[in-house]
Amino acid sequence: MRFDKAFLPAGGYWSTPFSKWGGSFANLHPLKFAAEIARKALAERAVDAKELAELVVGWTVPSPNCFYAAPWVAGMIGADSVTGAIVSQACATSAAALAHAAAKIESDDNEATLVVLADKTSNGPHMVYPNPLGPGGKPDAEDWVWDSFSRDPWAKNSMLETAENVAREAGVTREQQDALTLHRHQQYEQARSEGFYKRYMVTPVEVNPSGRRVVGTVDYDEGVFATTAEGLAKLRPVMREGGTVTFGSQTHPADGNAGLLVCSRERATAWSRDGAPVRLLSYGQARVEKGYMAKAVVPAARKALADAGLGIGDMKVIKTHNPFAVNDLFFARQMEIEAESFNNYGSSLIFGHPQGPTGARLIAEGIEEARLLGGGHVLFAGCAAGDTAAAVVLEV
Repeated sequence: MRFDKAFLPAGGYWSTPFSKWGGSFANLHPLKFAAEIARKALAERAVDAKELAELVVGWTVPSPNCFYAAPWVAGMIGADSVTGAIVSQACATSAAALAHAAAKIESDDNEATLVVLADKTSNGPHMVYPNPLGPGGKPDAEDWVWDSFSRDPWAKNSMLETAENVAREAGVTREQQDALTLHRHQQYEQARSEGFYKRYMVTPVEVNPSGRRVVGTVDYDEGVFATTAEGLAKLRPVMREGGTVTFGSQTHPADGNAGLLVCSRERATAWSRDGAPVRLLSYGQARVEKGYMAKAVVPAARKALADAGLGIGDMKVIKTHNPFAVNDLFFARQMEIEAESFNNYGSSLIFGHPQGPTGARLIAEGIEEARLLGGGHVLFAGCAAGDTAAAVVLEV
């Protein structure tokens, strides 16, 4: 899908820090939290919420009252005359929600849409489904987060197994995964030491679960562990029989939220801070064979690049959602680039994965890296549940 009219204001995107499973954000309502952050971010950018024509909300984990997600969040940020869609496409939610908003701009439906991504993997819902035909009327049950991680109902395997399948087929070794994990950690630490995250992150975040008293402050990501080659080598594979993926070479579940403004050129220009607006060029998605999720990033990226009329060599910045180090090693081989050459300033392998907001944070990082480099094209691509993936190409 190609776009010609969709733009993001320079600086018109943000993310909270990401907090580990059970961390400081575990007891916050994800939609209320996201609305609070969006309200603050819009005010800092001198954007009046009443000028928004639509609001799109992306989430993958249900929360109380999420049935009313878009109109409720719109009301909480001061845009109580607008509404919009709820988008839920697993780990591709950010890219899919961005594409949905861009399509509305492309069709001249409106001039300004806010995309809010909100998820909390901590304290996920335990679902009970009535089943009068069950033994003694026993209901069916599902642990939304845990069961979704553990079993794809179509492929009948876990997320971890998809990484092992690709590693085995592609000949990706444990040593290669550990080496790239260490490199990704070093890239992340560089971003922190240089204060790169301050270019897009809403920080500090006050934690106020009751709405009456602040109980803590989060200045930066929670749950990132010190990483060394020796420490990685000591970890056992999660799958004991023939496994190569360890807890070190995969991401961790997290909580957080993010936002993106998607506008016409005129509105994006008016709302831009310290630079020209960012043009959204294309969106692509793909699906591969059962149980090989990491492979899907390649055809999704190729689709987005082809629709933009560009090649991988035209990209100034490449960001990937990489729940496993395997993903980036496979992607690099297939695209004929060096795995160490992309994901500068961080990736979800290191800072964690709240699912819905993950891609939006990576897109914000990619845009800001390109701005530091004087402009250029940005590719974001990442896998998602169901052996799928999504990608977008932007021009900074």
